[in-house]
Amino acid sequence: MTHPEPVASQLHDRVRERCRALLERLELELGRAMPRPEVRFDLRGRAAGQAALDGTFLRFNAVLLQDQPQAFLEEVVPHEIAHVAVGVIAPRARPHGREWRAVMRLLGVEPRRCHDFDTRRSETRRLRRFEYRCDCDTHALTSIRHNRVLAGTVYRCRRCGAPLRRIEPGRDQRSTR
Repeated sequence: MTHPEPVASQLHDRVRERCRALLERLELELGRAMPRPEVRFDLRGRAAGQAALDGTFLRFNAVLLQDQPQAFLEEVVPHEIAHVAVGVIAPRARPHGREWRAVMRLLGVEPRRCHDFDTRRSETRRLRRFEYRCDCDTHALTSIRHNRVLAGTVYRCRRCGAPLRRIEPGRDQRSTR
């Protein structure tokens, strides 16, 4: 007989308890006091978790937590707690740099920058895509990056290094070369 998935409030309690336990473990291992961030479950979209680097809050994606609770507790929670710890021990460190990887290993978790959860159920909006071209290919930039281009940011193709140029809607793509 299979057991039903825990209800959201039980999962939220498990995440809060895991955060507390990991922070206490880091205090013992590192000999430094760790903040006790507010734990929220209001993150949406593709991100599984987010940490305020000053340790004031942690945000988690409730949909991804519900979909894969065990993997979430084992991977995402330590990932975000490691960010909090690095904010205490090395505030100027890179987000997924050497110090963060060391804290992840200290917690017994393989350091990975990104999760591989299926995010289709948690995505609440689809970003519009805009067609751009370089010297070797076409690229679809999200509305966020497109707006940055309009504000002056220049994106380059990783393959050929050429700047990306907008393909105007309705124009033949070959004529933009």
